[in-house]
Amino acid sequence: MAVGKETEKGAGDSLRSAVALYESIEAEHMAALEATGIVFAPYDAKRTEREGLLRQLSERGARIRNGGASVALGPMSVACEACTGSCVSRSFALTNNCHRDCFFCFNPNQEDFAYWCERPFPWRRQLDDLAAEPCLPACIALTGGEPLLMADEAVAFFSRASELFPAAHLRLYTSGDLLSRDLIDRLVQAGLHEIRFSVKQDDKPELLEKVLERMAWARELVPTVMVEMPVIPGTDSFMKELLVKLDALGVDGINLLEFAYAMWNWPVFDSLGLTLRNPPQQVVFDYTYAGALAVQDSEEDCLRLMLWAHEQSLELSLHYCSLENKHRAQMRNTNEPFADIHPCYAFDYDDFFLKTALAFDSDRDPVRRALEREGCHQVLEDTEGGSLAFHPRWLPVARRAVPEPGRLCVSFNVAVDEGRSLRELKVVPADELSVQLVDGTGSSDACEPCLQGFEKRWNL
Repeated sequence: MAVGKETEKGAGDSLRSAVALYESIEAEHMAALEATGIVFAPYDAKRTEREGLLRQLSERGARIRNGGASVALGPMSVACEACTGSCVSRSFALTNNCHRDCFFCFNPNQEDFAYWCERPFPWRRQLDDLAAEPCLPACIALTGGEPLLMADEAVAFFSRASELFPAAHLRLYTSGDLLSRDLIDRLVQAGLHEIRFSVKQDDKPELLEKVLERMAWARELVPTVMVEMPVIPGTDSFMKELLVKLDALGVDGINLLEFAYAMWNWPVFDSLGLTLRNPPQQVVFDYTYAGALAVQDSEEDCLRLMLWAHEQSLELSLHYCSLENKHRAQMRNTNEPFADIHPCYAFDYDDFFLKTALAFDSDRDPVRRALEREGCHQVLEDTEGGSLAFHPRWLPVARRAVPEPGRLCVSFNVAVDEGRSLRELKVVPADELSVQLVDGTGSSDACEPCLQGFEKRWNL
């Protein structure tokens, strides 16, 4: 199969120009972001600290998933495993309306936000369309806005989803303060398997107690009860108190989300003294998760909370989900169908990009000869760019032919045009960079039980 590659204007014909091209794209991207008034932390400011926290968690039995973008301490929700798993997982909404007013909400940054505040989403048609697809979903979520502003419709949604997809895991996202005992019972009767409560650090004490009470009600009927919330830097005292309360209630687990700026309402973030992680993305791309940017220090706070909970012997499960993890879910869904697009490209199970290794200029001939001696005859020659592309599994062979560090590169790509071509997003020196050719996260997940023992149907 011939692979077409979209190249950016200005690409050169040497290693230096290939790397410099994408460095310049990233620099322009950063400049455009900073021009909006937002403030970034120093470059890679907490890398060493983060790596140390991950090591400590691993030593305590945590699963480091998706190249560190996801960290699990205890069983995970089946839906969380499915999110970056090889399956169909879909989310729906009834409305964008919400009775809360969270300054960090993602919804206002979404396409046609106001339109879907004024109109209900066509969820019935959307479910029917999903049922007509060849691959049935393993997990289905109802989110929003606040779904329980339309409580009867929420019940109808789960009833219809359960009818169309009897094997799917069904979950609900809600603030929780609109729940009643009767509504919980109706939702469970309609097929609900899991409920995820969103807790806000600035909730008044009486509202927080109200939501905790409803968690206790849900715990009586709903198979899996979780909390999912962002961790705002500087709220560790509140978070520790909350974790203790959730554990006492018997909540199954909590998803600690990396706090993110959704490209609106920056003055509030600025007033809290917050800055944004630098670099904002590992690979510059138009990610669909509301175009958000991670807030500096949130990740480290999440990891420290997990360590503290372990030290306190809390029984609830903990999962850290980074913004990068959401990006990787998108990239897996995009690229995995084309994992075998060409013999020179590999699907990387670490970050889910399609990757090829590159040798440039005078290194091409010695690398080609070294590959041929080892039995590799599949290469792609780019005479204009002065490069030789080959499957990343042969990088150790190429490194012996080109012993100087930084002379070999790895190209990051995404499938476009339904797999008819590849778009190159980044070229970086390979050095000791490895490409994960085996689904280590999937293999690890398959050996671990899920919360409440739900079956991982995508592994069947």
